[in-house]
Amino acid sequence: MFFASSIDRVASHIVGKIEGGVDGLKSVFINTAAEAEEGDKSWMEIDRTGLNEAGIKTFDYTITGKTKSDLERDLGDCEWIHVNGGNAFYLLLQMRKSGFDQFIKRQINKGVIYSGSSAGSIVAAPDIEITKCIESKDFEKELGSFEGLGLVDFITLPHWGGDDFRELYLNQKIKSAYRKGNKIILLNDDQYVEVVDGNYKIVDVTKD
Repeated sequence: MFFASSIDRVASHIVGKIEGGVDGLKSVFINTAAEAEEGDKSWMEIDRTGLNEAGIKTFDYTITGKTKSDLERDLGDCEWIHVNGGNAFYLLLQMRKSGFDQFIKRQINKGVIYSGSSAGSIVAAPDIEITKCIESKDFEKELGSFEGLGLVDFITLPHWGGDDFRELYLNQKIKSAYRKGNKIILLNDDQYVEVVDGNYKIVDVTKD
C-alpha cells in the first residue's frame, strides 16, 4: 500500500518499487471523493496525469451508487486500485454504502496494490474523527461513526507544510489532532508512506 498527499508528485518513485514493473497492470482511478468538492478540480486531472505518465494506465470509476456485485464485476480483476482525493467523509460514506470498505480489504489480501492520494490516504486509518471540523460538512451525521478502513494503525494528515493548507492546520486540524492516543503521520506533498507486510516507512522523493 502507498499513501500520498499528492500522488502526481510521487507516482514515478512508487512505480520504481514495483517488482516486474507496471506495464499491463489493470488500474483504476477512483474519483468519488471529488464529487463533494466545489470549484476548480484541476488537481484531480493533475493526479491522474501523474499516474498515467508514471506508467499506471487507469480508467475512471466512482463507487457512488454501486453495489457489491458491481464492484466485483467492475473492479474484481484490477491489480492496482488508486483512491484519489477530495472529501474524506463523503468518500468513507460511499465506501460503506457500496461495500467497498470490505471489498478493498479482500483485494489487498489477494495482493492488489492500493494507493491513496489525500482523502484516499486518510480513510485508510482506524478513525478519521480528527479531521471532522475541516471537511465533514453534513456527511458525519449520515456516517454515524468515524471508523475508517483500518488498513493501518495510523492516520495520514496530508499536505503538511503547504501554503494552501496553512490556515487549516494551524487554526483547526492541530487543535483537533492534539490528543493522547492519536498516531499521526504529517505528510508533505513530496512524501509518501510505503506499507509492506504491516511495516511502514515514510519516503521523501526529494532525498532519494
